[in-house]
Amino acid sequence: MEKRAPYATRHEDTRGRFHQEADSATRTPFQRDRDRIIHSTAFRRLKQKTQVFVAHEGDHFRTRLTHSLEVAQISRTIARILGLDEDLAETLALSHDLGHPPFGHAGEDQLDACMAPYQGFDHNAQSLRIVTRLERRYPQFPGLNLTWESLEGLVKHNGPLTGPDTPVTSLPAAFRDFPQLETLELDQFAGPEAQVAALSDDIAYNNHDIDDGIAAGLFTVADLMELPLVGDVFRGVRVEYPEIDDRMVSYEAVRRLIGLWINDLVEETRRRIARVKPGSAAEVRALGEPLIAFSDAMEAPQRALRVFLYARMYKHYRVNRMRSKAKRVLAYLFEVFLNEPETLPPPWSGMAMPLETPQRARIVCDYVAGMTDSFALEEHRRLFDTRALT
Repeated sequence: MEKRAPYATRHEDTRGRFHQEADSATRTPFQRDRDRIIHSTAFRRLKQKTQVFVAHEGDHFRTRLTHSLEVAQISRTIARILGLDEDLAETLALSHDLGHPPFGHAGEDQLDACMAPYQGFDHNAQSLRIVTRLERRYPQFPGLNLTWESLEGLVKHNGPLTGPDTPVTSLPAAFRDFPQLETLELDQFAGPEAQVAALSDDIAYNNHDIDDGIAAGLFTVADLMELPLVGDVFRGVRVEYPEIDDRMVSYEAVRRLIGLWINDLVEETRRRIARVKPGSAAEVRALGEPLIAFSDAMEAPQRALRVFLYARMYKHYRVNRMRSKAKRVLAYLFEVFLNEPETLPPPWSGMAMPLETPQRARIVCDYVAGMTDSFALEEHRRLFDTRALT
């Protein structure tokens, strides 16, 4: 076993679960949390949920599932280097996208618009709703009954939720519906493993979107050459291997870029550790600033890459067409199910039909958000194609 740092989260000191259970004889609490995520229905559905491209556009583009696996791999690597709990970091990486609806951010934007009269939709809050309420796998309790540390990291992986200008009452409804929400120390940063998972997400999607964008023909290797850091790495690969094609250049350059991002994060985090000398995970949460971070020198290359990907990939006309179609599909589904809850399948119809509109909207939102891309398209066909009678 790797030596743990004093600021690592210790599974022996877990604050436990909100529903009492006997400990596992073979797994730590965080290993058990990870396994519950992997076996959940919501996790399996990620295999056909959009990352950037709709799942049916090609077998080789990343989906939410493959993205989550890549984030988990990066998280474990960084956690091992820093002496953190690898299993908790992996758990948080695997669970961070569970609440995403079909069709990626286009789907989230549309569901939020549909739910605007009913307190909105937020995919992070939906992740909490899934693991505490919607998953039904155990007879003793709703949800997955994850440890306090996993729930805290899931909720706060992007930073504190409350502060002087953000009271609990301002949070999305799916957060506020969790009775134990305020026990998760919402005004503090998450533990170090959650911070690692959050930045591993940035490393994964920034660099792998380069690979998917080139594979999709949205831009070329030559288009990347003027970007700071990214262009240097691509030029270096081209000089070192002049005979390989653009796809192989992309594979090698992205591999090197991921290593550069990881090394920068580790070096900057070690500088911060040396400065603040945290003695426990609780001290990390109370610092008032992140412990896990990239250096200031990495900010300009990251910003330039994001601007490039936004213009050349996320706002490409092909992606915009997909976004437009996806929004219409979800808007039509939501409208029909809200106004005609008898068209929902059981048990959803039984839950929705007796409710007033605001409460029914949340049930409809849960149903639609849980869909895969392909299932949403098939539901749309069944409801709106007059030739489809089943």
